[in-house]
Amino acid sequence: MSNAINRVISGMRPTGRLHIGHYFGALQNWVKLQNDPAYECFYFIAAWHALTSDYADTSQVSQNTIEIATDWLAAGLDPAKSTFFVQSQIPEHAELHLLLSMVTPLGWLERVPTYKEQLQNVTDKDLNTYGFLGYPVLQCADIVIYSQRGGDLAVPVGQDQVAHIELSREIVRRFNSLYGDTLREPQVLLTESARVPGTDGRKMSKSYGNAIMLSESGESIRARTKVMVTDPARKRRTDPGNPDICPVYDWHKLFSPQQVLDWSAQGCRTAAIGCIECKAAMADHLIEWIAPVRARRLEYEAHPERVKRILADGSAKARPSAQQTMKRVREAVFGPQSFEAEAGISNPAVAAKPTGAGN
Repeated sequence: MSNAINRVISGMRPTGRLHIGHYFGALQNWVKLQNDPAYECFYFIAAWHALTSDYADTSQVSQNTIEIATDWLAAGLDPAKSTFFVQSQIPEHAELHLLLSMVTPLGWLERVPTYKEQLQNVTDKDLNTYGFLGYPVLQCADIVIYSQRGGDLAVPVGQDQVAHIELSREIVRRFNSLYGDTLREPQVLLTESARVPGTDGRKMSKSYGNAIMLSESGESIRARTKVMVTDPARKRRTDPGNPDICPVYDWHKLFSPQQVLDWSAQGCRTAAIGCIECKAAMADHLIEWIAPVRARRLEYEAHPERVKRILADGSAKARPSAQQTMKRVREAVFGPQSFEAEAGISNPAVAAKPTGAGN
């Protein structure tokens, strides 16, 4: 990547309160990036993406949006350092999605592995809709609408998500081949994320009921960690175990100091400590780690209007960048003197700068 200020863009669907897996999988890195002067960070709540699978019941989208934003603030995202906003408050996302959908081959979407997997595995919802099939096109629009003339556009992802960004790059290349060099191809910003298993050893997920939320109380954490699965070979207290396959030890790596980590590993391998003792020690450090996060969350939770204002201000701040991109796109597609290209500038309903927007 160049030495210019580079934009970082990422988002989350509004699924409600976040858990520690979200923190170590994304938020921890987002906070790090916002504190790096080399990056200008845009983080959004993808309200429209929620409709691609949950269109039949939208009753929780608004409240879930507030819950996620509250957790972002609790985790350390700072609206003074990052621009975070609600996707559906910036209609240019939808306009770019429409134009990109016109040039995206159907076969590209049908071959997306997650599309096929979810069609087979999700049986309680009808996913045979364009919205669900076209999810990657909307995702591409969400990213590249923050293209800029100078500097790169980067998406922080783990290795397992690189293929999703490559599809966005393919869509941009096809668009640019038809209309000229208008949109910038997003770059992959590989990030490391810790493995955070759930209390049952599976991937942490609210749908599995195995997650510890960022808003979890100390009492609840102690109760839930007491029943965590451990090394199945330790059937008796005197049986030695293998910490490398134990979810409790994975959590020790995240929350415990090195001295406790060494104590846990050695005690497990020699059966010098039991699983109950090991879990209790881990819970102590998890509770200590989560306390300031939970305290910040409770503060924002008590003032939801403050959270709504932060999102409104962020949306107003992000929209001018999206409008600038759409001006270039309209000119590229329809010609600089066309009615469509000029409409985005002359129509006050589209072009008016939102209240509170920056320059």
